[in-house]
Amino acid sequence: MKNLVIGILAHVDAGKTTLSEALLYTTGKIKKAGRVDHRNTYLDTHELERDRGITIFSKQAIFETPNIKVTLLDTPGHVDFSAEAERTLSVLDYAILVISGSEGVQAHTETLWNLLERYNVPTFIFITKMDSSSFDREFLMRDLYSHISSSCVDFSTEENLPERIAMVDEELLDRYMESGVVNDEDVARLTAERKLFPCFFGSGLKMDGIDSLIRALEKYTTAKEYPDEFAARVYKIGHDTTGGRITYLKITGGKLTQRQTLKYTSAESDEPIEEKITGIRLYSGAKFDTADSCAAGQVCAVTGLSATYAGQGLGAETGTSQPYLEPVLNYRIVLPAGADPRVLMPKFKLLEEEEPLLHIVWNERFGEIHAQLMGQVQCEILVSLIKDRLGIDVAFGDGRIMYKETVSAAGEGVGHFEPLRHYSEVHLLIEPIPAGSGVVFDTVADENHFERNWQRLVMFFLENKQHLGTLTGSPLTDAKITLTSGRAHLKHTVGGDFREATYRAVRQGLMMLKQRGKCVLLEPYYAFTLEVPGECVGRAISDIIARHGTYDEHESTPGISLLKGRAPVATISDYAKDVASYTHGRGRFSCRVDGYSQCHNADEVIASFAYEPEADLDNTPDSVFCSHGAGFVVPWWQVPEYMHLEALDIHENYDPTLIPPAPEVIRQNINIDEKELEAIMEREFGPIKRRVYGKPKEQAHLPDVKAPKYKKSLYVIDGYNVLFARDELEAVAQVDLETARRDLCDILANYHGFTKRDIVVVFDAYNVKGAVERKFDYNGVNVVYTKEDELGDTYIEKFVDKIGRDYNVRVVTSDGLIQLQAFRTGVLRMSAREFWAEITAVDDEINEILKELKRNPKRPQKP
Repeated sequence: MKNLVIGILAHVDAGKTTLSEALLYTTGKIKKAGRVDHRNTYLDTHELERDRGITIFSKQAIFETPNIKVTLLDTPGHVDFSAEAERTLSVLDYAILVISGSEGVQAHTETLWNLLERYNVPTFIFITKMDSSSFDREFLMRDLYSHISSSCVDFSTEENLPERIAMVDEELLDRYMESGVVNDEDVARLTAERKLFPCFFGSGLKMDGIDSLIRALEKYTTAKEYPDEFAARVYKIGHDTTGGRITYLKITGGKLTQRQTLKYTSAESDEPIEEKITGIRLYSGAKFDTADSCAAGQVCAVTGLSATYAGQGLGAETGTSQPYLEPVLNYRIVLPAGADPRVLMPKFKLLEEEEPLLHIVWNERFGEIHAQLMGQVQCEILVSLIKDRLGIDVAFGDGRIMYKETVSAAGEGVGHFEPLRHYSEVHLLIEPIPAGSGVVFDTVADENHFERNWQRLVMFFLENKQHLGTLTGSPLTDAKITLTSGRAHLKHTVGGDFREATYRAVRQGLMMLKQRGKCVLLEPYYAFTLEVPGECVGRAISDIIARHGTYDEHESTPGISLLKGRAPVATISDYAKDVASYTHGRGRFSCRVDGYSQCHNADEVIASFAYEPEADLDNTPDSVFCSHGAGFVVPWWQVPEYMHLEALDIHENYDPTLIPPAPEVIRQNINIDEKELEAIMEREFGPIKRRVYGKPKEQAHLPDVKAPKYKKSLYVIDGYNVLFARDELEAVAQVDLETARRDLCDILANYHGFTKRDIVVVFDAYNVKGAVERKFDYNGVNVVYTKEDELGDTYIEKFVDKIGRDYNVRVVTSDGLIQLQAFRTGVLRMSAREFWAEITAVDDEINEILKELKRNPKRPQKP
C-alpha cells in the first residue's frame, strides 16, 4: 500500500474544507460529512475557525482506500494565513489545488500555484461548485491555461483524453503516434515530474466527482523511495491542551522510534542538544493515536523536543527551509494598562514558535512589542489567541509598511573588539546580489592565517542575527556578506569576542556605504491584475501611474481590458474599492505579494523614521581598541586608521572630507530631578531599603565634629576595573576572586555609609556558563552580576543611557569604552585611580573623627 502525504490548498471560500469532508466521508473515515455553515467539520476544530467559517491552522486527517493510505493536510485559504499553508509544502508528496467554479483562478490561487512550483510539488486540480449557476467548463479551462499552466488537462471527460495527455510531452507524443496508447504509468510519471496537471470537476457539497478524484490518486501517484538513515523535516510547532510542546514533522529517511535520542541545534545557538522522543502521535482531526515508531514517508507529531523550529532538518536532513512569503506590515501590540512588556515578551515568543511568520519583535527604542503580520484578519485572530493563551486583552495599532534595506555597491566592514583581556578583529566584504536573494554568507578567509574554528564562529554569528540597515533600521536583504580575514589572540580571545567584532564589522561596513550614498531603501510591491470595461481603461492607467505603479501587459477582449503590472503596497493596497466604484462593480482587481523594489518615496520615509544608527547601542558601528591596559572606543569612520589587518582595495574611493564632525562637548550642567533618579533606581533594583534607627538617647553626648557635606549623587562602578586597580585587592583576587569582590563591596558600603551616595557596582559574568542576571543589596550597595555573554560594559552603557544627562551621576572606570559612553550620554566620569584617591580621603576623614572621639570620650549629660 502506498503511503502518501497530500496537501489541499485553495483561495478562501473556494470549497476546500467541504472537499476535505467529502474525501473523508467517501473513504469511510467519517460517518457524516460536516458543513462549514453548520460548524461541525472534522478538521476545523478550533472555535475561532468555526466562528469565522475559515481554516486558520493546518491540520491533518488519515484515510485509506484499498490501494493507498493518505495523510491529508488541510491548509488555510485566507491570504493572511498563507504562511501556515506554505510551511506544509516542504513535506508534501502531492497537492490538490481547489478552484471555485464560480470564481475561477483568483489572485491568491496564483500565489499558491507559485508556491507549489517553488517547492516542486506534483499537483491535481479540482474545480468545485460545478452545481453553481455560473459554472462554465470551457471558460474555466481557458482560465487554467492562461493563469496556471498549459499542461492542465481535463480528466473528467474521456473525449480525446489520451491525445491531450500525450501533447504535454514530446517523447510520449512520439510513442502515442506509433501505438495510440497512453498508459497509467505514463500519466503517473508526467504528474510526478510536474509536466501534467490532471483536472477534475465536481462538487464537494453534492459529492459529485469525488470518486473520480480518489481513483486518480490511486492510479496516478507513485510512492517515493527513502534512504535508510534517519532524517526528518519539521514543518510546525504546536502545544496540546495541557500546554505540552509538540513538534510536527515528516520522516524522510529511516524510521523514528519512541525513546530514540536526537541530536540537533536550536535556532539560537550552535551548541548541540540531545533529547529523547517521549511520545509519537498520529493525529487525525482533533484526536490522535500513539505509536511506537514512525516509518519514512509518514507524518507524525512528537513530544520531548524543546528547541526545534519550523523548517528545521533533523538527522540526515540538513539545512533549514526558508519561507518564500513574508509579512509586509508591522503592528504595535497595545498592552493593557500596567502590563510590563519586558515580562510579556517571552510569552509572546512562545506564540511565535507556533506561527514563525508572526515575527514578534522587541523595539528597544520605544520599549514596545511589535508584530510583523500579513494583514488585518490575522490581527483579529491573534487578539483572540492571545486572550485564550496568555489571558490578557491586547489590541493592535495601525499597520505600518515593512521596509527593507540593501546596498548598491561593494564595501568593506571592519570590526575590532579589544577591551582589557579580550581580542578579535573581523573583516567582511558586503556586496549587492539579485533581488529576492535575501542575505547570503560566505567565507574566503585563509585558514593558514585565520583558523577554521574561528571562521565557523564568525559564520555562526553572521547567520544567527537579523542585520539592520543604517537608513531606517529596517532588515538588510539582497546582500552577500563574505568573511575575508580575521585575527584572534592566542591567550585572550574567547568566543564572545568574535560576536562583538562580527556585528561591529557589519555595521561599520554599512555606515561606510551609507557615507558613499550606496545604501538603498526597499519597499514591498504587489503584482496586480486589473480587469476593467474598455471605457474605463484610461482611468485605470492614469491611476496606476499616479500610484507609482507600472504595467507591462495590456490585453483587450470585446468590452474588457486587462492590465497586469506591479505597484508599491503602500499605494495600491486599497485600490480595489476605487475600482468597484468607478467601474460600477464591473471591474475586478486582485494582487499578490511580489517581493521588494526600490522605495518610491525614500527620502520621505527615511525622514519619518528619524533613525540614528550611531545611537543604536545594540547595533553599534564603532570598534574597541586597547591602549595602556584599558579599552577605548574608535568611531566607525576612524577604524581604518586603527585596524590591525590590511584593508581591501575597495577602500580606494574613501573620501576623508566626508568624515562626520566630532561630537560637541556637553558643557551645560543638566540634572534630572532627585525623585526621578530615585524612580530609575527603584525600577532597576527594587524598593530602596533604608535603615530605621531608634530615637537617640538623650544622655548620649558626642563631640562637635562635623562630617563633610557630600552632595546626594549616584556612583556607577565598573567592579572588576576598580578591583584590579587596587594592588592589595588584585593580590587577593589571584587566590580567591569571591573574597576580593566581598572586600571591595565592604569598602564601598563603608564609603556609602559615610557619604550617603548611592552605589551601583557591576560585575560581569561574560564567561560564566548559564549565568543569569542577579541584583541584590549588600549593606546599602546595589550589586549587579550580569548574565552570560553580557559584558559589564554593556550593562553600564544601557543603565547610564536610561538616566540620560545628569551631572549628579558619575561612572567610575578606567575603561575608555565606558568613559566615552558616559561622555556621550552626559554623565560625569571618574577613573579608578581618582576613585581610590577619594576612598583614601574619606578614610582619612573617618580616622580624624575617630581620633577626635578618643580625645573627647562620651560623658554623662549634666542634669
